[in-house]
Amino acid sequence: MGWNTLDDMDLAGKLVLTRVDINVPVEDGPDGPDGPDGTKIVTDATRILRIVPTIKDILAKGGRPVMLAHFGRPNGQYVPELSLRVTLPALEAALGQPVTFVERPERAALEALPDGAIVLVENTRFSAMEEANDPKMAAFLASLGDVYCNDAFSTAHRAHASTEGVAHLLPSCAGRLMEAELRALESALGAPERPAMALVGGAKVSSKLDLLTNLVENVDILVIGGGMANTFLAAQGVDVGKSLCEHDLADTARAIATKAATLSCEILLPVDVVVAREFKAGAASEVVIAGAVPADAMILDAGPDATADIVAAMARAKTLIWNGPLGAFEIAPFDTATNAAARAAAAATQAGHLISVAGGGDTVAALNQAGAAEGFTYISTAGGAFLEWMEGKTLPGVAALIAAAHQPG
Repeated sequence: MGWNTLDDMDLAGKLVLTRVDINVPVEDGPDGPDGPDGTKIVTDATRILRIVPTIKDILAKGGRPVMLAHFGRPNGQYVPELSLRVTLPALEAALGQPVTFVERPERAALEALPDGAIVLVENTRFSAMEEANDPKMAAFLASLGDVYCNDAFSTAHRAHASTEGVAHLLPSCAGRLMEAELRALESALGAPERPAMALVGGAKVSSKLDLLTNLVENVDILVIGGGMANTFLAAQGVDVGKSLCEHDLADTARAIATKAATLSCEILLPVDVVVAREFKAGAASEVVIAGAVPADAMILDAGPDATADIVAAMARAKTLIWNGPLGAFEIAPFDTATNAAARAAAAATQAGHLISVAGGGDTVAALNQAGAAEGFTYISTAGGAFLEWMEGKTLPGVAALIAAAHQPG
């Protein structure tokens, strides 16, 4: 894909600036013997665990990783509650060794650390120069290392000093997580095995216009679910009752459908739906054909026939890219279509018939709830960067790695 990996770099004896994403959730820890001590603890170490292979490989190649990361949104100010110090116990547990925390890094102090040391630098966003991608901050960061490794695909859509600026100033490469993410996305959308299928759900068409427009140009089958499907149904003249629907985007929905037809991209909308009069656990629900939604009801899930259509399409597909649930999966029974489709995709993947890549916050939650996430080829936790990649946009952090790989020398 035109960028270097750790395999392309000589790291022996070198300081390796390593951009990671350890922006993890925290909460108050248990009370001490004398009452609350104010200590925060990491409640989900997934992002920390995913950087371990990169840090271990840097150490194995004789390098000393100096981790750069952000935490929360301090808006360029020092905010004690957003110090990365809170991640140290979880980092040390995941890496199996101590991590040196540095608030104000200096080159000489980093060089004085013993071989095998791991460093974590304080929250990069404590400086306003980070998000401004100030050349002075990029130059300062570059002065701290000999090689730059970006292992934070989830921040690659941000042109910040630690994600983009410094990559132009040092020999640069992708870490193992970044490498895996880029290869998975390239296989799913850049050069997919055909037929290629995309499943896009969620509440609003307006939030995914660029995504839908790009997908109809790049896939053979496009499934539209969730509240988005209501807008497309309404654009065809279907009465969707009290369902969530962006009626003002009817022309846009029709334009996307017309473009898809021109490009021979098949759009699948639900032929039947699950409706209810209220959105709450245990609410009475029924299945109706998409053209027979009661005026006082709302669509909350795709119906069994619609789900069967999606599963049948998966059986034809070779590649699947998934973003968003098919219904209001947070409450049963409106998770039925999402669960069934997710499990079918996982089964086809495990059988070797399908390459499946999924991403986005609600998507990951839905696939985990269905017990299907482990069966997918790749699950991205990148959020915004994943969506922008699917939209066909250039990600500054990735573009910088590609540019660095093509610099002379």
